Amino acid sequence: MVATMTKTTQRTTREALHALAHELNFKGMDRVLDAELDRAERNGTPPGELIERLLTEQASFQRERALAYRVVQAHLPWQWTIDTFPFERQSGVSKAQILGLADLDFLRRTENLVLIGGPGTGKTGIALGLLRQACVNGWRGRFYNAQTLFDELYASLADRTTTRLLNSLSRMQPLVVDEIGYLNLKTEQANAFFRLMDQRYGRVSTILTSNLDYPRWYELFDNKQMVDALLDRLQHHCITIRIDGPSLRAPNPVGNAPGTTPTSTHSKSNRTARARISAIVDDCFSLIVDGVSTPSWTRGDARKRGV
Repeated sequence: MVATMTKTTQRTTREALHALAHELNFKGMDRVLDAELDRAERNGTPPGELIERLLTEQASFQRERALAYRVVQAHLPWQWTIDTFPFERQSGVSKAQILGLADLDFLRRTENLVLIGGPGTGKTGIALGLLRQACVNGWRGRFYNAQTLFDELYASLADRTTTRLLNSLSRMQPLVVDEIGYLNLKTEQANAFFRLMDQRYGRVSTILTSNLDYPRWYELFDNKQMVDALLDRLQHHCITIRIDGPSLRAPNPVGNAPGTTPTSTHSKSNRTARARISAIVDDCFSLIVDGVSTPSWTRGDARKRGV
């Protein structure tokens, strides 16, 4: 009789704990609650240790959810990482420099990064890899194709939401603007972009990719005074990398079979640690790339790479 009452009390307590976890939205704790209570009963775990284990699981769950949210909000179009960049195929890039940037100290210093190079040289891949790395490390960034950004800025002028849009984009760390190059820009678009860069100046980092070196930006924006002011702000605290190398859209050379990746210089333990984070991030792409396979740098479908 006593045993039956004990079991009934235990079930009632568990139900109450599950109800509280659900009410508090403690999904991480709720999913391990029964297992941890069973474990505590078997091993005589002290109450403090049990609570610590449950809260640790909840904190881990929340970090994973926050990471998933940051990745979705970043609008990363492909699952490219710095680790999968084919440094052995791109002689115009310093591997040591790019891996140094992956430490993200330039974000902490609020420095800008400009990647300049011809079509297919890997500008987009490096920018996406750094943005993904930033998301993994807790920053909230955003990827934009340049034309899409300019179109959104122009549309905001019509519905008078420019200030709200600029305020939102001015908080992104980093903001990646890809392919500032052969665009047809209206004066209003250029002016709105300058306002954006002015608001971000000295506060957060911007990563730009372009197939045009700085002198040719005068042709693109067709306003010398504005470009002077824009470059003055952009280059004040800025790292410029000019990629003078081959196109990565060329077929893989003999001996470098598709699907292979360059040998990592990181330790096995570091790769294992990154694998868990990478798996969490990869799960998010089904939300932003619906039904579209995401290519790897080392796969043969170069047409989807956008490098």
